[in-house]
Amino acid sequence: MRASSQAALRAASERWEVALREAGERGRELGTQLYEATDTLASSGSLRRALTDPARTGDAKARLVGALFDGKVAPEVVDLLAGMARSRWSADEDLGDAVEELATASVLSAAQSRGVLLEVEEELFRTERLLASDRELRSTLANRDFTPERRAGLLDSLIAERASAETRLIVRRLVTTPRAGSLASALRRVGELAAARRDRVVANVTAASPLTQAQEARLADILQRAYGRAVQVNVGIDPQVLGGMRIQVGAEVIDGTTLTRLQDARRRFAG
Repeated sequence: MRASSQAALRAASERWEVALREAGERGRELGTQLYEATDTLASSGSLRRALTDPARTGDAKARLVGALFDGKVAPEVVDLLAGMARSRWSADEDLGDAVEELATASVLSAAQSRGVLLEVEEELFRTERLLASDRELRSTLANRDFTPERRAGLLDSLIAERASAETRLIVRRLVTTPRAGSLASALRRVGELAAARRDRVVANVTAASPLTQAQEARLADILQRAYGRAVQVNVGIDPQVLGGMRIQVGAEVIDGTTLTRLQDARRRFAG
């Protein structure tokens, strides 16, 4: 997103977080309604253009939102969408992307209100690792000969017994409405959003064998000092890793050698 769209999303997110704190566990329902609103926007380019046209007044765009959604979704959702329509967007598709992100934030907020946000984050990571370890599953999920619902049902059947309602809703959404990038990268992105709600960054670690609790704690401490924030360490096992570790924090990838240099540099600065 370009600057004006990012500013519009930030403003909408700040307002929406206030509503989500009041909504509590209803956030999952509100998120579902926002996903449906995203589908409505995705289905009509003329609607997206009408709601983002800078030549139209904000009131006119808000009235259009009301005509479309009043009585179909919760009043809070209508207010959110009307406020977003009043904002300035760099491109019409940015509005739908922003609504999608706020929908996911709503589902994560519901998990947070239930005290299961960490579990959701871990479940998303396990789902990502399941995909990484099963080439046949990845191929099936990428097969467009299968309907989105069939693909979502397959993955849901594999995680249903151990996954929360919020995780299942998010995973189903990612499978049925794929966006740019892989499903694995989408799962990582949502995991990062979940961690951010706990004021943490995520470090996805790939190692040849499991780390001990002491090793995980030491790694988390090193990364926390490096990034200045608490770090959630997720460890995946890949026997093909011959030695050391691969650590990914956002778009940054760190190997064991780089981490060692980072530690040495910090000790020199501290000493």
